[in-house]
Amino acid sequence: MRNLPIAASAAVLATGLTALPAAAEIELSFYGGVQDAPHSRVEGDDGTDDFNFLADWEGRSGEAPPHYGIRATWWRSANLGFGIELDHSKVYASDDTLEDEGFDQLEMTDGINFLTANVFYRWPRQFASGAITPYVGAGAGLSVPHVEVERNGSDTFEYQVTGPAVALMAGASYALTDAWSVFGEYKVTYSSNTADLDNGGELKTDIVTNALNIGLSYSF
Repeated sequence: MRNLPIAASAAVLATGLTALPAAAEIELSFYGGVQDAPHSRVEGDDGTDDFNFLADWEGRSGEAPPHYGIRATWWRSANLGFGIELDHSKVYASDDTLEDEGFDQLEMTDGINFLTANVFYRWPRQFASGAITPYVGAGAGLSVPHVEVERNGSDTFEYQVTGPAVALMAGASYALTDAWSVFGEYKVTYSSNTADLDNGGELKTDIVTNALNIGLSYSF
């Protein structure tokens, strides 16, 4: 299961949506925003040398491909919902980290992609004459990054399933109509990643991404 292109992850998301049973409300959400990641320990070997260091990560959310997400939620009641989500976040090792640790490239920038199953709890239409709905949520699933590593002749450039991921989010939506709404949220995702390098080496790192998301939802 190591190699899994992002298109396959999107297909899993779409398949999960079509498998949802009929309900009073299904909500499709699309978002972008600002995302970054704190330092984390990186260790492993490139087939020539071992490495173990603290990486300085950058999110660079506005650079192509940008940070974005797609979410489908099946609201089984006025308060409780379940769904699936594809979150396309990114991490780049800083120039100082690359220079200090002898890497030509160290990043996951066609996404450190998270595919999760989510549960949400909301308090519908509480404020602003019933237009605002606060919510909280949690998710668990897989990290499916595009691993891009160059060091000592090792050149890895591929999608891999690298380990588990968990997410927490809290935000609020504002109803524009009965069907359309906008939302803002804070989301944090933790992933434990073990990536295979092309020459038989391995890279391990646990990454936390923090995101402020703004999006649009359609309910039916």
